[in-house]
Amino acid sequence: MGGGPQVPYPKHVWSPSGGWYAQPANWKKNTAVLGGVVFLITAAVWKLSAEKEYRHKMPEPGRFYPSRYWSRQIIEYERAQKANGTTQDKE
Repeated sequence: MGGGPQVPYPKHVWSPSGGWYAQPANWKKNTAVLGGVVFLITAAVWKLSAEKEYRHKMPEPGRFYPSRYWSRQIIEYERAQKANGTTQDKE
């Protein structure tokens, strides 16, 4: 199993991916750093999207809308509805 020994390769070839059979010593750290960068970019885009989200029609009470938990407009609307003791009229 395994297909036999590694194929001989030239030692003078350079490639951005590290060449043949590359296994950099710090690959775990590099992967963790890149994962952190991807997480931070995703969090920033998520926050910006939640701030810019605008709804013309509010979700019906009791119906599942995931953005209900992070959309400032919906949160403020539902707080106002709870304070007034009213619910949205169905059309």
